[in-house]
Amino acid sequence: MPALPQLPLPMPERMQSLLQNALPEFHCVEWVGRTTSTNADLMQRARAEKGVLARPWLLGAHLQERGRGRSGRSWQNRSGANLMFSCAFDVFLPPPELPTLAPFAGVIATEALRGMLTASSRPLLTMKWPNDLEWRFAKLAGILVEATRAGTARLAPDHHVIVVGIGINLDDARALSTSLNRRIADWSEVARCDSAGARARPEQMVARIARAWYENISALTTLGFDGLAERYAQVDGLLGQKVDIIDNDRVVFTGNAAGVNDAGQLLLRDAAGEHPITVGEVSVRPA
Repeated sequence: MPALPQLPLPMPERMQSLLQNALPEFHCVEWVGRTTSTNADLMQRARAEKGVLARPWLLGAHLQERGRGRSGRSWQNRSGANLMFSCAFDVFLPPPELPTLAPFAGVIATEALRGMLTASSRPLLTMKWPNDLEWRFAKLAGILVEATRAGTARLAPDHHVIVVGIGINLDDARALSTSLNRRIADWSEVARCDSAGARARPEQMVARIARAWYENISALTTLGFDGLAERYAQVDGLLGQKVDIIDNDRVVFTGNAAGVNDAGQLLLRDAAGEHPITVGEVSVRPA
C-alpha cells in the first residue's frame, strides 16, 4: 500500500487547542508561533517565585530562534518542518540519579513513536545512547533533559523540576543532511515506508510522547528506574557496534556497545571487560 502524504503542522492556535483537549492531565499547555527556546522558557518559569505552579506543563513552538541540543549545540529548524516541544515535570530523586533521566526519556519517546507504526517497521526506529531517536540509523529526533530547583516551592529536599525537550524532523532531511554532512531522517521518510506512520498527525505524536513521559516519570517515585536496561535493549540501535566516545573533540574510549546498566550508563566492552560510560558523544565506526 503506498504511503499517504505527510499532513502539515496545524497552525499554533489550532495545535494548542487540540493538545489541550488531548492532554487533560497537563495543567498548562501552550503552543506558540515562535520563541527563543521551549526548554529555556520552561526552565525560567520553573525557577520563578510565582505563576503557574501545578505541573506538568507543555510548551511547543513552530520555530525556536535559539533551540538547543545537548552540549549547548544549536538546533536547526524551520517553521513547519520540525515538531518541537518541551514538558516540565516534578521529580523526587537524589541528584546522583538525575542523569539517568536522559536515557530514560529517550527510551520512552522511542517506545511511544514505535507504537504509531506497523509492527514490521518498529525495529527500524531505534535509540542511540543517550537519547537520540534514529530511523534506519539516521537521526530522526534529539532530546534535551535539564533539571532545576523549583524556586521556593520545594516540596522535599530531593524535589526537582525536570524539563524534557524534543525536536523531531518532519521534513527537511535532505537539506539537513547536506548542511550537517551526515545522513538525517525525517517523518516524511517514515511515512513513505509505513502506512500507519503516514496517518500519524503531529498533534497525536506530541500527545503520545507527552503522556508517556508523564506516566513513566510519575511512576519513578515508587518504581525508580527498575527495568530500564531491559527496555533499552528493546530499542537499542548500538548493540554490538564498535564505537568511539568523544569528549571535548577527542576520542576518550573505544569499544563495542553492550547495552546500558541500571543507571542508564552506556556499557562498552573491550578486552579488559565492560566499562560504564557516563558522558561523551557516541560515534559509530564504519563496519
